[in-house]
Order: sequence, then C-alpha cells, then structure tokens
Amino acid sequence: MIRHATLATLLAGLLATGPAALAATGAADRVSVVDPYVRLAPPGAQATAAFMVLKNEADKDTALVKVDNPASRITELHTHINDGGVMKMRPVKSIEIKAKGEAALKPGGFHVMMIELKAGMKDGDTVPLTLQFADGSSKKVDAKVRKPGAEPAPAMDHSQHKH
Repeated sequence: MIRHATLATLLAGLLATGPAALAATGAADRVSVVDPYVRLAPPGAQATAAFMVLKNEADKDTALVKVDNPASRITELHTHINDGGVMKMRPVKSIEIKAKGEAALKPGGFHVMMIELKAGMKDGDTVPLTLQFADGSSKKVDAKVRKPGAEPAPAMDHSQHKH
C-alpha cells in the first residue's frame, strides 16, 4: 500500500505542477534569438555587453524584462540616449518586441549590460544567458564571446571599412 500511496502522491504532484510548467512557456516559445554574442572585454575590465536580435512571431507584443547570466554579478537592460549631444548609457525596465516584429540589441542601442564580471573571458568562450519575458516565460541561449573587431559594426560607423 505504501508504494501505491507514494506513486499516487508523486503523480498528484506532477499533475499539480503541469499547468505551472506550461505557463512558463508563453512568449519564450514565440521569440527567436538571432546571433547572440558577448563583446570581449579588455583585460581587467569590469563590464561588457551582450547583443542579439529578438524576433517575435506572436500576434501580440511582448517585452524582454530581465536577463541573467553566470559571468557577471549584475545584469541590466540598457539603451543609449543623446543627452545634449553626449551619448550616455541608461538602464531600462524592459525592451519591447512588437508583434510580428523584432528588437535589435546592438552597439549604440539597446543591449544587455554585464557589470562586475566574475572572471576574465576569452574569444570563443560561451556565456549562457537566460532571457525573461513580460509574461514570466524564459528562454536560455548561448552567446559566443567575440573580439570587438569580430562583431557587426554599428550602422553609422564606417571607420572599419576599407576602400
């Protein structure tokens, strides 16, 4: 009898957590992540940034609200603003991803700021990122560490191009 009671308790527990597990999918299942990468920080630097393109295949808007990673003590969503002709980084609460649209996290725009790095990184390392969306769902992606010259140049910066 004890075996059956234990099995019944286990099954009841699994059934009780089933809907909660299903609720944790949501937006994460409808947002694809394209080309996630982390900019290689110079030796001794305490911060770097992660970039990617988030494509929302759903019929309703969503937002990236949080990112976690094991490589930094603090992780924030940031953007760049023009403050009297001076570009400054500012934290944001979320990054909107329109229905059937995309949000580009790129140098000079929205990005994931990784502050107080726990250890040095090298080109080619992988940093696991956990993206959390407004509905509470989350998605894990692996972001490759890239040297600054190996990342796509910002649209306005043509200094990298040789003619």
